[in-house]
Amino acid sequence: MAAIRKDAFAERLPDEVEIRNAEQLRAIIASQLKSDEGARLSLAQPTGEIETITLSPALAASFMEVLRLVSTGRGFRMIPVDAELTTQEAADCLNVSRPYLIKLLESGAIPHVKTGRHRKVRASELFAYKQRRDETRSAALSELAVLDADLL
Repeated sequence: MAAIRKDAFAERLPDEVEIRNAEQLRAIIASQLKSDEGARLSLAQPTGEIETITLSPALAASFMEVLRLVSTGRGFRMIPVDAELTTQEAADCLNVSRPYLIKLLESGAIPHVKTGRHRKVRASELFAYKQRRDETRSAALSELAVLDADLL
């Protein structure tokens, strides 16, 4: 039997056992999910005692997202909102090149701090930029769809 792995998914991909575990847990939580109430789960303690826990909708959605990533064999990295990221980490989060991110920082599109020669980006500022960017893209796509419909 293979040894149980304890290293985080930020550094590796899930193995087959972890993928199956994530699929099972995702199915269990999904079966208990109620849109406005989250999920109510009953867990057996080692003593045999049953403990019931209710996951808030936001917590249930977060768990479901993590489990979806693991169950599809993908790794992930959790980033606290107050974290300071390197330019490479920030570029990776936006799925852009590091030179392009530097241009965004220098243009003032994303606030940052500079310590000596190094730039740091607060995760909260990066997420705010990403949300603005995604909203702008969505609006542009909607406008294109309307223009396309008018041409038909």
